[in-house]
Amino acid sequence: MAGVSKSVDKSERVRMFVAVDLPKMVREDISDWADSALDDPAFRRVPPESLHATLAFLGNRPLSDVERIEEAIEEVASVPLFLELGGPVGRPSRGRPRLVALPVQFTRPVVMRQAELAEILAFGGLYKPEERPFWPHVTVARVRAEGDGSLQSIPVTIPSGPPPTERIGFFRGVRISLYRSELQSSGARYVPLAQIELPGAGWQ
Repeated sequence: MAGVSKSVDKSERVRMFVAVDLPKMVREDISDWADSALDDPAFRRVPPESLHATLAFLGNRPLSDVERIEEAIEEVASVPLFLELGGPVGRPSRGRPRLVALPVQFTRPVVMRQAELAEILAFGGLYKPEERPFWPHVTVARVRAEGDGSLQSIPVTIPSGPPPTERIGFFRGVRISLYRSELQSSGARYVPLAQIELPGAGWQ
């Protein structure tokens, strides 16, 4: 387990989510692409070290749940997880987009892994499945609000074209991690609470 010391109050509730960590080469290619494709200051880019594919957002949970969540992750992390990313899209697809994402192509492997994890977590009372279908993707940037109290995002042009990771193609997820999300003025900061390595990850 990482990120939770014995001196921490385990009754404290924090925002948690489970995600697949991406190889360094993949994160670097995305970051290099974003340097030019997302240079509009309206985009608040996700730092390279924070790029991931979310499997389940757990909401606010006590730190005492970390060990049980880690056990659930171990149950689904015994085989490799292959991913391939598509070209950039904006979400929502109608109206002004609030984020830029790279959708996972050939979604069956990650969708099946997410469904298995969700079932285990839900059975243990650790997760309430969302009503909307699971959409596997990597968020690469969020769009800033107009300001002056407005929740409307700034109008932006979503870049088009091939995926930033086109030269890589398929790759293996490095690990499945449980993260604590700390909201800050500069954006969210993700702190690992538990990390389970996926087999055959290769380059990190």
